[in-house]
Amino acid sequence: MVEHARVISPPKASVKDYIQLMKPGIVVWLMITAFSAMVVAAHGIPPISTMVWTLMGLGLSAGGAHAVNMWYDRDIDRIMKRTQNRPVVTGKISPEQALAFGIAAGLVSFIGLGVLVNWLTASATLAGYLFYIFVYTMWLKRRSAQNIVIGGAAGAFPPIVGWTAVTHQLGWAPWLMFLLIFLWTPPHFWSLALYKQDDYRRAEIPMMPIVRGPRVTKAQNVVYAVLTVLASVGLYFTHTVSLIYLVSAIVLGVVFVGYTVRLWLEPDSETVWAKKTFFFSLMYIAGLFVVMMI
Repeated sequence: MVEHARVISPPKASVKDYIQLMKPGIVVWLMITAFSAMVVAAHGIPPISTMVWTLMGLGLSAGGAHAVNMWYDRDIDRIMKRTQNRPVVTGKISPEQALAFGIAAGLVSFIGLGVLVNWLTASATLAGYLFYIFVYTMWLKRRSAQNIVIGGAAGAFPPIVGWTAVTHQLGWAPWLMFLLIFLWTPPHFWSLALYKQDDYRRAEIPMMPIVRGPRVTKAQNVVYAVLTVLASVGLYFTHTVSLIYLVSAIVLGVVFVGYTVRLWLEPDSETVWAKKTFFFSLMYIAGLFVVMMI
């Protein structure tokens, strides 16, 4: 008598799994920068409805882009230690479910923001969504050592989203906020890549430390840190932030550059200052956007 094999269905995905699919830590950070831009644009707390719909729409769009990223990168996510617990890799969410969720989230975000906020804000959000998926994830990430430099633009759109939600127009201030995040991204992410080189090498991702070596990467970190500080100071001259911001930007910037210089002086066989620089870069950018609001 032949016994039929039982068909074991994959575990049902929970809400927690879908939240993880959206990379909530990054989404929250993007929402903070957008909120900061809204406060600066409104010279105070923006209208509650505008704030809520904008942040919800941005969060949904960013989460959707991350879901598509996990669908596309599921092969290399299995190889890298820091991504092996992502829900598509573990099988909690199927690749098809992740892709469908990501597309639906992006579409709902665009339409919702257009109807409830304005179409300029919706378009800026969609631009970030498409840039992250097609330019960074599908084109640059596996092909170019400049993946983070150019791809970092995707994470720089939220201030434009927040600003346009309040003002319904663009200006120098949101573009400088965009530039600030764009220039900050390389020294932030390359510091991580310096002590995660083995992960990226196994996955055959051409990160700067692997392609050009730690010495070149560290030197470029210093250059980008200096440019980041210049962009942060430039925001003061748009007359949208106070003298408190300028002083804070200079002080924080000097410390940030100091970290990258100390990293450059560290022997390439060590990664102590790579970790310190990575974590300080998070505090640096968060501090800047908090002071903007103050």
